[in-house]
Amino acid sequence: MSTAHTTRILLALTTACAIFPGAAHAAYSSDSDTGIERLDFIENQRRAERANRLTPEQEKLLADVAAMREHLRHPVAADQPSPIAFEGDDLTYDESTGDFTATGHVDIVQLEARRFQGDYVAGNTVRGVVSVPDRAHVLQLTEGTSRVTLDGYHINYNYQKHTGTMERADGKVGAYYMTGKRFEFYPDKIVVYDGTQTKCGAKSPDYHLSSEMAELYPGDRLILHNVKFWVKNKVIFSKKRHEVDVSHPMQNNFPRAGYDSDDGLWLEQRFEQNVAPRVTVGANIHVTTKRGWRSSYDLGWANGGASAALTYGVFEDGDNEWVKKMPSLSLGYGQRVGQSPITYSLYSEYGRWYGGGIHSNHLRYGISVTHDTIPLHGYGLDLSAGYSVTRESYDHSRVQGLSASAFLTKKFNDRFAAYAGGIYTKSSKENALFSYNEEDYSKVFMGGLSYRLGERDRIAIGAKYAVEPRAWTDVDYYWFHDLHCSQIILRYRSKQDAWRIKWEFTPW
Repeated sequence: MSTAHTTRILLALTTACAIFPGAAHAAYSSDSDTGIERLDFIENQRRAERANRLTPEQEKLLADVAAMREHLRHPVAADQPSPIAFEGDDLTYDESTGDFTATGHVDIVQLEARRFQGDYVAGNTVRGVVSVPDRAHVLQLTEGTSRVTLDGYHINYNYQKHTGTMERADGKVGAYYMTGKRFEFYPDKIVVYDGTQTKCGAKSPDYHLSSEMAELYPGDRLILHNVKFWVKNKVIFSKKRHEVDVSHPMQNNFPRAGYDSDDGLWLEQRFEQNVAPRVTVGANIHVTTKRGWRSSYDLGWANGGASAALTYGVFEDGDNEWVKKMPSLSLGYGQRVGQSPITYSLYSEYGRWYGGGIHSNHLRYGISVTHDTIPLHGYGLDLSAGYSVTRESYDHSRVQGLSASAFLTKKFNDRFAAYAGGIYTKSSKENALFSYNEEDYSKVFMGGLSYRLGERDRIAIGAKYAVEPRAWTDVDYYWFHDLHCSQIILRYRSKQDAWRIKWEFTPW
């Protein structure tokens, strides 16, 4: 069968599309001691929404799939191949052999929300193969897989075995802009050779990663081999192997810079290397104009809910309190209690600490229990409690007791959100030898709000009130401003009359 005009043919076959990994979004975490991190979800939701916003061609694909579904003669069973529609200037299909060709503005749409476009497509419905020898455009919005928009060459795919190849491809996979000289598709992974990855959508991205080989496992992990980290056209460092947890990525690979009233100008860069299975060694290089080098180093191990870390160097909290660990060993274990909404954590830390002219052998251990967020009439209620013991060799002190917190959070609309809550802790700056990571007072209330001014700007305020001495100890103001592929965060601590400006790339 052949026609010289545009024709549409419904065939029960699956188009040449691979299984792509689920979208991953870097988690944003604010610097605060007023509880403003309770609203971090706003920044994370916005980044996820922006990364997953449908393009016009994606919206058109969904509309075409909906129209296609309306014209089906009978429902398609879950175990049957998904129907597709062919459109082109010239189509040929041999029902006896299953061979087909399509030329001239070929458009192939699958009911599972996939689209193939090219000037020439050939294949066989019996063997389940599709070939596009020249340039092709691939679009995927299939439920359970990442959104994919790729342009490439020389596609060969077996849709029965879910294996295939694609040459010189570039586009977007999930939230990431990717390129590769060769893509290889397998049922459980995608392998990309001589490729790049970034979340910066510019034609010449401000930052990106390049690797000789990348292995993408859907919803699991991304493994890069012989990877380089780039800022503009400069390599800042390289690694033989770099692994990212796709479901919970941590993005500390690129430099951050800023200004702090206490530290002056500062520059920070995180380096991390896997040295054995589940073992990493890291260096957090931090230099300031007022205090010099404030770096720290760590050797960490993690397996399931268990973890251990040996740390050395200077550590600073959101209240500009610091301590030098010389070194310190931390152990932890956490798990959910069966199928319940309760998660518990056991932790301990022992090491030589220095701060405020004092050296001490510091020991802290305890347990914490956290309840999953409880929906409450449109609000989110977060509850946690714990018990800890802290010992110091310097003054032979021992501080032990309960801690608890309760917070309500509410997103009123797309622009406005707020939180309020309180904390009780036996250990505080009033009775602890070191002020690092300690509350000012044992009983405090916190509250704050966030308001989005526009697409690129958001302001927030966070405050803390101490029950004793009945005073507002912190009132902090924030301004978040998006640049092209980075963000500036301004924080003003009014009670301390202190400024902090941070510039960072949009997390990869």
